[in-house]
Order: sequence, then structure tokens, then C-alpha cells
Amino acid sequence: MADLTITQVAAKYNINPDTVRYYERVGLIPKVPRKENGNRYYPDSLQHWLEMLVCLRHSGVSVEVLHDYTELILQGDATLETRKELLQEQVTVLKQRQADIQRSIERLEHKISLCQLPLT
Repeated sequence: MADLTITQVAAKYNINPDTVRYYERVGLIPKVPRKENGNRYYPDSLQHWLEMLVCLRHSGVSVEVLHDYTELILQGDATLETRKELLQEQVTVLKQRQADIQRSIERLEHKISLCQLPLT
């Protein structure tokens, strides 16, 4: 991968450049290097980092939890077990959401079936 500008990295991950700046401002992204003209650029390592953040955000992980997770990563391998537990908690939350969504789908499908016109 090549270094990307903020516009390119935002397009790559289908997010707004302001979101990328926000992630940087609140400490979810490690220090972003800048070119001589002051523009941010995102090397491979930061692109992978951002990809992880976007994936976790899209799965519903809160910014607060992401911040905790980021801090744990930056502390190194000594935090692997804590990171694992944090991610396992998020899987549990997602599975509950998935079950809730499935129940809603089933209810809606039942309601739709009640709306079918009888064949005459």
C-alpha cells in the first residue's frame, strides 16, 4: 500500500475526513505524520489501524470502548488478555443485538403474512 492523504483514506474506508480527524483528536489513532506543507498522510500501519477502528465502530463499539482498546494496544503485549476480554464482551453484545434483530424480523414477517389477501 502507498501513503494516502486524508481524503483518500476516508474514501477507502467510506467515512468522512472529519471522522478521521476526530479519531485523531480523541486519541484513537496514533500520531499521524504530516508532510512539509502540514498535510496529514497515512502510511500502511495507520491504514490498518483505521481499518480496525472502522470495523469496530460499524459493529457498534462505542468511542469510549475504542479509546480503552487503543490505550491497551499502545501499552503492548502485556495487555493481550485484557484486550481479548474487551473484544469478547463486544461479541456478546453483538450476538444479543443479532438475536434482537432476528426476533424483530420474525415478528415483521408474521405481520406481513397476516396482510396477505385470501385467494378466491
